[in-house]
Amino acid sequence: MSSNRGFNPESESFEQRPPFYIGQHDVQRHESPTDNQYGQILDSGFNFVTTPITNEHFHQRVIDLYKSHLQEREQWVTERGLTDAQKANPSLPLPTVPTLTDDDTSLFPSSYVGSLIAYASPWIDLCSADPIISDISRQVLNLELAYANFCGSRTIIIPGPRQDDGRAVAQYARAIQEAQEVGGRVNLVIHLPMYREPGLEEEAETLSSLLAGDGSSSSNSKETVKTDAAKGTEIDLFSTWDSWHTIRTVCKYSGRLFVALRIPKRVPEKDLQERWFSEPLHYLTLDKKIFSLNKAGHPSLTRHHQDLINRYMRLKNHPWLILINVGPSTESLVEAPSKMEVDFPPLSEASKAVKENRKPYAPPYNEYVDYMKYLERHQPPYSAMETPSLVSFQDWLQSPLQPLSDNLESATYEVFEGDPVKYDQYEKAVAEAMLEWKKYNRPVSSVTPETPDGKDLIVAVAGAGRGPLVARVLRAAASTNTPIQLWALEKNQNAYVYLLRRNKREWNNSVTVIKTDMREWEGPRLAANPNIITKLDILVTELLGSFGDNELSPECLDGIQRHIARPHGISIPYSYTAHLSPIAHPRIFADLSNRVVSDPNAFDIPWVTRLFQLAYVAQKVPKHGRFQQAWEFVHPVEVSRADDFSAQNGRARKYVTHGSGSMYGSSGINEHNARHCHLTFVCPTRGVIHGLAGYFESVLYKHQEEGKTPVEISILPDQIDRKSKDMISWFPIFFPLRQPLYFPQDTELEVSMWRQTDDTRVWYEWMVEVYAWVGPKTRIKVGASEMHSSRKVACIFG
Repeated sequence: MSSNRGFNPESESFEQRPPFYIGQHDVQRHESPTDNQYGQILDSGFNFVTTPITNEHFHQRVIDLYKSHLQEREQWVTERGLTDAQKANPSLPLPTVPTLTDDDTSLFPSSYVGSLIAYASPWIDLCSADPIISDISRQVLNLELAYANFCGSRTIIIPGPRQDDGRAVAQYARAIQEAQEVGGRVNLVIHLPMYREPGLEEEAETLSSLLAGDGSSSSNSKETVKTDAAKGTEIDLFSTWDSWHTIRTVCKYSGRLFVALRIPKRVPEKDLQERWFSEPLHYLTLDKKIFSLNKAGHPSLTRHHQDLINRYMRLKNHPWLILINVGPSTESLVEAPSKMEVDFPPLSEASKAVKENRKPYAPPYNEYVDYMKYLERHQPPYSAMETPSLVSFQDWLQSPLQPLSDNLESATYEVFEGDPVKYDQYEKAVAEAMLEWKKYNRPVSSVTPETPDGKDLIVAVAGAGRGPLVARVLRAAASTNTPIQLWALEKNQNAYVYLLRRNKREWNNSVTVIKTDMREWEGPRLAANPNIITKLDILVTELLGSFGDNELSPECLDGIQRHIARPHGISIPYSYTAHLSPIAHPRIFADLSNRVVSDPNAFDIPWVTRLFQLAYVAQKVPKHGRFQQAWEFVHPVEVSRADDFSAQNGRARKYVTHGSGSMYGSSGINEHNARHCHLTFVCPTRGVIHGLAGYFESVLYKHQEEGKTPVEISILPDQIDRKSKDMISWFPIFFPLRQPLYFPQDTELEVSMWRQTDDTRVWYEWMVEVYAWVGPKTRIKVGASEMHSSRKVACIFG
């Protein structure tokens, strides 16, 4: 952890920031560092070091193998008098790279080998058009991985493809897939640039460039940005990401495959930054070339670089940093003293080291490391939304609650109650409702022919849990000087006991606590005359889910809204809306791909999760937002088909009919709570989506006075800070796609979703279609997901 934090996490001055774990990589290092050299690098401020797996001797041996193979083949062709056309016989054997010897490597099992990050030879060329070179490269990679794995390395960085054309990348991806089988326990990290920025390419020459010409080809994509106005050079911003997408798709989103992302000198647009943010980043690499010198002659990074690093370091598994070619140099480490000299330095050297406050023979603290430590100390501290518990929930999948069929535990209630923002807004909504009730002199339900002197507002909290909303209603009544009769309804028999205890100890028995399902409640009985059942003036509930209606708020309110006084009775919340946005989330897709082995329904479950490591693929354009409303529910419903059905059929309860929906012959009493939406999202850049992010907003209280801002809560990313900043009660919901859906640039994603219902259950169905414009008025369908349905894991209400 960084040193700029207090010791007491409960103190107001406590500020915690993500730690920087900084490594060193030198492209001129061809031998694994010795124990002394490793210690020298750590003493200069680094936390870890990269090491080559093989050395120059092995490199030359491979080159000689290739050349000798060509000579043998030419000799074989010449001896047989074959023509040029016959030289390319595909049945001729390819050379086999012999096993490693101790002359080929200086990496051996040691006490510190686990702290070294193995770096595969940058001269291999898996993408080569020459089948001999590509095959030799594949053999070399497998030999290196197997040996590094034997030595104890658990992470191996592999230089990414030097080009982004489809043939070459497919060949590279196939080699990585094979390498994963060879290194069965190691993590493979593909080193790629954020985009192909000139001047920041790999410096090492490949076998192709040394022996046969690299045969590289440039991309012709239209998604480009000018990087050199004078030369008119254009760079495809998303071509490298395309290559990565191909690699990880071939490797089936393996949990052992990561990215080492090379940060460019010119930071690209936010869309590309966000795209890489969603990927499994293990390292951020910063070459010496991207640093500039400030007025004092010290290295520094632009504000754009600092913002990018700060953003990426907010990940729960935040990337490590690797500084490239910033020293100490390989030459200086060659002169490193022996262990005997380090442990027992001469008195003169020891005395000098003490005066200079350093270790004997230790190199000076690296100025690039020093600068990165400065950035570490000056990161924005963790916010209220980045507590350790909330960070631990990043992208962690949870099954949605079924509060009607399951009784929650006290610990679950306690988590919900830890959010003051939600309850502040609820208290504000109740207080505003009470003030306007007085202002407009609305009637109160405590006044009946039998009780003409009644003055109390009749209020109920349905689904009271452990009573946080009850306490807030009492506070709102006290602050507005409003006399009330308050009812607390709770079906959970365990929470009911807790409510009774609070009523005695905290509320002076001022609350009538009832154990009942809110849908079966007979209604409030007046305190002045318990024989009289009256109506509710204000009904308060917190039945909302991550998608607004996914915890059956509409069905629950249908069953109790008949007790709300008409037309002046109030429901808090007044309304709620569901919202969608297509997203890329490789991490969750990989997680679900593993779960589906044991849970076949994993891709049909709407998961509640604190979405974090994601990329929004749609852009906000006129008429089409990045977040779009799917549907809305408003309460109380003025005309309820369910209530009408009960009245017409003389049934006191409507939750027992069985069937598959009205279209299959069941009663259809809940069809008024079915919904459907069809939304169009615009995607200027190509990409992939793994599912739909779902959010909700709610108007808790809508003022009768025109133009007055309603009391609201929201979890929409672009609205939460304005409407309910730092509210943590709800995480978003994620509707997954069974297969990732790739789309080209300038496409439109058509999202269809249904809220389906029968007499006993509610479930969702969703699908996504991709359309591309091929002319001013012509659009073609280029892809689609299958129809997903959560019916097998539906929410039960009947």
